Amino acid sequence: MRNPSTRRGVTGTLVVLFALALAVFIVGPLLWLAVRAFATNWTYPNLAPDGWTFKWWELVFSDNALGVAVQNSLFFAPVTVLVSALICLPAAYAFARFEFPGRRFFLIGLFAANAFPKMGLFVSLAALFYALNLMNSILGILIVHLLGTVVFMTWIPAAAFAAVPRSLEEAARDAGASKLRAFFSVTLPMALPGILVGAIMSFLASFDEAQGTYLVGAPDYMTMPTQMYSLVLNYPTQVAAVFSILLAIPSVALLLAAHKHIVGGQLAEGFQIK
Repeated sequence: MRNPSTRRGVTGTLVVLFALALAVFIVGPLLWLAVRAFATNWTYPNLAPDGWTFKWWELVFSDNALGVAVQNSLFFAPVTVLVSALICLPAAYAFARFEFPGRRFFLIGLFAANAFPKMGLFVSLAALFYALNLMNSILGILIVHLLGTVVFMTWIPAAAFAAVPRSLEEAARDAGASKLRAFFSVTLPMALPGILVGAIMSFLASFDEAQGTYLVGAPDYMTMPTQMYSLVLNYPTQVAAVFSILLAIPSVALLLAAHKHIVGGQLAEGFQIK
């Protein structure tokens, strides 16, 4: 019979090896990008770059096309979150507080846009967009981005609304508050963390959306993810590395800001609507 201390040692070794492998796969590409972004060149079999420079960063910030792509991304993502909130938050409250025919069907149906390869959906939408003159338009791109945010902006806030005890709303009503005041003074503040998580996930979904944006918006409207196609084909590798870092900064910053709600919190609870 194997000694318990031996088993613990083997388990500890496996955990360390798994953590190292995970670090290599996650941190490794980020380190490669960081080195590439400042390297003049990096030729095999040298273990270090041939030299260091800031010219790739200067090129990115001075290139008008790349600057426009950054501006477009910073425009579409917040607008998408705002429009998605206006559309989805009332639906989220309805799913959380009311029973109505087809409620479960509609809840499951929210996953439909994300259950299949999106390119097929976008190609189908393109035919409709051509008929409605939405190709190469801001409205067409917003519709594409909204499709990727509906599930986050509905399910997660719905779970947040459902978690607010009805007794608190009833207590506010007994104290003389109207339904509207009870909602804004009791329900909304308590559900706000979940709503913010849904907004952050929606922002990231919009900010990183590439396929549909390229199909509907190119070449008139290029965002940072769609501009990556051109960078990979037409620019040095170092420029693509710089742009990749810039593209990752908002995602990392927002996820770090919301990590306590995302890890085992509102994000996990958001997909447990009964």
